Amino acid sequence: MSDLHIRPGRPDELGVVEGLLSGASAWLASRGIDQWQYPPHRDRIMTALERGVCFLAFEDGEPIATMQVDDFADPEFWTPDDDPGAALYLHRMAVSRSAAGVGVRLLDWAAERAAAQGKRWLRLDAWKDNEGLHRYYKAAGFTLVRIVDLPHRRSGALFQRPAASPSDTNR
Repeated sequence: MSDLHIRPGRPDELGVVEGLLSGASAWLASRGIDQWQYPPHRDRIMTALERGVCFLAFEDGEPIATMQVDDFADPEFWTPDDDPGAALYLHRMAVSRSAAGVGVRLLDWAAERAAAQGKRWLRLDAWKDNEGLHRYYKAAGFTLVRIVDLPHRRSGALFQRPAASPSDTNR
């Protein structure tokens, strides 16, 4: 496998990020999963690009994945009892089908980033009814914290895993 290079996306790469997200959306739809069946949140993506928290992953110079890793703990999901400041949060991770399998490496990278910033956890919220995705995150070292069932949100399955230094991820 070739080297994986991850770096912050640039505002002029909005189309690349949207393309990766749209590709993931189409793949999910082809499997009968209604997750992400809406246009990408262009304003949120652009803000993340401008803040340097929307990342692109490349193999052989080609963009293969995107993810947002930041300190935004959605207050509808993460409560003060969760100590929101103790974590980095993963949002909108999408991997090109041509690079299927690289997701775990991205999750490890994000966990290392969290550790490097002195955080205890890497957290995310996932679609409540996507059991396959839940199994994927559990296999990648995440624990289901709880499911928050809000009628206006399809997401709400809250997962976390310990932040890890690079030596911790050689499992």
